[in-house]
Amino acid sequence: SSGLDDRESEAFGALLRRLAADGLAILLVEHDMDLVMSVCHHIWVLDFGRILTCGPPAEVRDSPEVQAAYLGNVTG
Repeated sequence: SSGLDDRESEAFGALLRRLAADGLAILLVEHDMDLVMSVCHHIWVLDFGRILTCGPPAEVRDSPEVQAAYLGNVTG
């Protein structure tokens, strides 16, 4: 979705959801986290080629490793 404005990104997300609802498997490599969280059922998060975590969007969003690597929220 690189280069898309908000409206275009929402339309792209709607298209991906329709395709998935029709039974199409989709592999999405994306940095737009709003898009990823709204269309993906299962997410793998990489950091320099290493898997930090994987799981459903809510679990990934709440992962301390993901927050530290991508949001700068270091706890402890």
